[in-house]
Amino acid sequence: MKRLYLLAVLIVVPSLLKAQELDRFFDEADAFFASYVSEGRVDYASLHEQPKPLNDLVKQLEGVRVDVRNIDEYKAFWINAYNVLVIKGVVNHYPIASPLDTNGFFDRIKYSVGGANLTLNDIENKKLRAVFDDARIHFVLVCGAKGCPPLIASAYRPETLNKQLTRQTRLALNNEQFIRVAKNKVAVSEIFTWYREDFLSAQKTVLDYINTYRNQPISSDSKLEYYSYDWRLNAQK
Repeated sequence: MKRLYLLAVLIVVPSLLKAQELDRFFDEADAFFASYVSEGRVDYASLHEQPKPLNDLVKQLEGVRVDVRNIDEYKAFWINAYNVLVIKGVVNHYPIASPLDTNGFFDRIKYSVGGANLTLNDIENKKLRAVFDDARIHFVLVCGAKGCPPLIASAYRPETLNKQLTRQTRLALNNEQFIRVAKNKVAVSEIFTWYREDFLSAQKTVLDYINTYRNQPISSDSKLEYYSYDWRLNAQK
């Protein structure tokens, strides 16, 4: 009986500790975004002067482990991790005018996160896109540029993730600056050509996908154009 009890303890305690560690990350990420993000813009200058809150959060990323079988938990962790590490990448090289000013910002610089050394592209493409058929992630992963959908001033959490994903997708696809409708044509972000296959996985055309979330659907006869991505830093003034 004692052996069974000990075995149960050995199984349950590590699981509880992992859950507590993950909950702590979500709580502290939430507080971090609330403190340094406003109207989709990041206070990189303050974080450059006093980086401890950011560094502490990045340190937490090293020890957190998530199981892909817990889908919302897994997704929420990697979305937040991506957004935190983009900020870390900017602050490490601040002042810069664009994330592209840093060589290898997305595809060469690696971070210790979730038990692996990963680039930002690894997180997006291997941890999220390769695992989930969900194009909504393109409206919550924020690459540090003005052309991105805005960064929210809170963390993405497992219990609210689906609502948050849908809300941010609707906000982006109903934003007249992001989806630019004019008479018989519509101009959209290059996101829709870079990740075209993601948007067509459940729809016949890009416009079909956009109209799924539009309050006022765009005519299917509209000519689709792509405007240039704005890579200027999404910094607070």
